[in-house]
Amino acid sequence: MSKPDELLVDVATLVESGQSNQMSLTVVTGGAVITGRLAPEAVWRQRVSEVLADSARLGGFSAVFTATTRRDGPPTHLHFHMARILQGTVGIPETGGMYRVSIADVSAWTMGDFSYSDH
Repeated sequence: MSKPDELLVDVATLVESGQSNQMSLTVVTGGAVITGRLAPEAVWRQRVSEVLADSARLGGFSAVFTATTRRDGPPTHLHFHMARILQGTVGIPETGGMYRVSIADVSAWTMGDFSYSDH
């Protein structure tokens, strides 16, 4: 989207202000369909940091995600956790992943997450 959808920005703003991670959303971005729950950026960053810190090879990257940055204005990104990229009848990864998506790059979206079949 050349101009981010104001309604989607409003949804992201509510997620950020409420510190909730229960909003399910599905977006189309760059030809990919991503479905899962939104998290506030601070919560998302903390979880990514924890996952990286537990890795022997990637632990050094953990600190990048703990740095706090205060931004004025509305959110510019959606922060998905427990999310999957839908590919055919499966969701990748099966256990859910952590994705950061620019709101400006979302071409379509809907409330809720899509079901998929892993059979």
